[in-house]
Amino acid sequence: MSIDWAALGQVFGISLLVTVGFVGVFTLGILGTSRKPQQAEAGTDTAATTSTASAPAPAGGAFGPARAGAYLCFALCAAVVAYGINLIVA
Repeated sequence: MSIDWAALGQVFGISLLVTVGFVGVFTLGILGTSRKPQQAEAGTDTAATTSTASAPAPAGGAFGPARAGAYLCFALCAAVVAYGINLIVA
């Protein structure tokens, strides 16, 4: 019985790269969904900060692209998982 060390090394290297990439993409998705709008900087006028703080945040705003990117990251993770299941089942 002989072990093909080159093939074993390739499997290890690819598995390591895919795992680190998968975790990185999933982490970007978590960061994208956890972003919250920053409150207005504290000023000297309390009426201005009160009206700004109580105003509702816009629907999309600057966080729309971040949320869309996060959903894209999650979709990519789901595609990787589906591909892995396909490889195992086939």
